[in-house]
Amino acid sequence: MQLLVIGGTSFLGRAAVVEALRRGWAVTTFNRGVSGPDIEGVEVLRGDRDDPSALGQLEGRRFDVVVDTCGFVPRVVGRSVRALAESGAHYVFVSSISATTTWPGRPTPEGLDGQPCDSDAGPDDGDYGVLKAGCERAVTEVFGERATVARAGLILGPHENVGRLPAWLRRIARGGEVLAPGDPATPMQVVDVRDLAAFLLDCGEHGTGGAFNATAPPGNTTMGDWLRDCVRVTGSDARLTWVDDDLLLAHGVEPWTELPLWMPPGQDGDHVWTADASWAAAAGLRPRPVSETVADTWAWMQSGGAPPDDPPHAHVGRHGIDPAKEATILADWRGQAPSRGPA
Repeated sequence: MQLLVIGGTSFLGRAAVVEALRRGWAVTTFNRGVSGPDIEGVEVLRGDRDDPSALGQLEGRRFDVVVDTCGFVPRVVGRSVRALAESGAHYVFVSSISATTTWPGRPTPEGLDGQPCDSDAGPDDGDYGVLKAGCERAVTEVFGERATVARAGLILGPHENVGRLPAWLRRIARGGEVLAPGDPATPMQVVDVRDLAAFLLDCGEHGTGGAFNATAPPGNTTMGDWLRDCVRVTGSDARLTWVDDDLLLAHGVEPWTELPLWMPPGQDGDHVWTADASWAAAAGLRPRPVSETVADTWAWMQSGGAPPDDPPHAHVGRHGIDPAKEATILADWRGQAPSRGPA
């Protein structure tokens, strides 16, 4: 199989390249060369997809599969799609569950139309989810049934460039009393980057068209389970103290970033972990246990891996809570509810 990856050096793109090489595919990457090193064994094309002259390198090339991991602006995605229109490829576009009209405030079924956004919209024509929906249209208008739209959910795993799981692992590795958010029984829905990468390649190889909520089934872990996994793999003396949502909000804790993956009820995120992923499962997405993802991410960090200092995209904030703020909240919690101490 001849594979083109637009991106290919960072997190999901990197995982797709590694998996394709494992399968014996011939891999070409097209990127700017700024997000990470290229993986040995690929053909590297350098260029910015917003540059028509750089896209000229793709015109006339034949590929079996294109995996596009880094499309964020519809107008820009449209240029690269048109450059590849005659390539003969099946086009796999990595979108986001944010592109739907429901997530995270309402249940998200499979098969929804994306948010309203033109396929030629520019960078200032909407937020992240809106623009992702426009990117989807830019792809499907050209490739039609030869397009897979993978609306990725929450992705974790080795080489994570956002820093959600690494932030928790770093904090728990320091040990001591650790502020754990909300209810430990809260069901979650996370997918390993390697499993998602394999799903993207499978869809491309088998010509599986359509849009999928590309994540794990709801409830494949809980907040308590995966934080206890973090304690186990780091081997630290960390003690998780579960603090109620209301107190965290009273202290101005920022959901999703200061305490990564925490989204309290009533914050327009009541259904952040309830997307229907049955179509993706039927098409072959096979998520591994989250405990394996946690362990492998810690092993990567122990070998020197770390997310970049700066967030990879404008819509992504820095992750982790200031130690002094954490200590203040824990002291306040102990004063209000001494029976709910470390667990």
